[in-house]
Amino acid sequence: MVKELACRKCKCITTTKVCPACRSSDLTPDWEGVVIVANPNQSKIAKTLKISVEQWKKEHPKYALKVT
Repeated sequence: MVKELACRKCKCITTTKVCPACRSSDLTPDWEGVVIVANPNQSKIAKTLKISVEQWKKEHPKYALKVT
């Protein structure tokens, strides 16, 4: 099973060593909850989680609710 990591900077969930959304390497396996953002412009959840249109990638719409 592939271990998913969450970016501490933007909360994007990935299986790589570098965040595909913000290119940060500050990733952690310690995260909780998942949200899929389909349209960050119209999403109140995306605004609450501070997921910007610039960092959101259609190929990587999966974000953690809580990252520690």
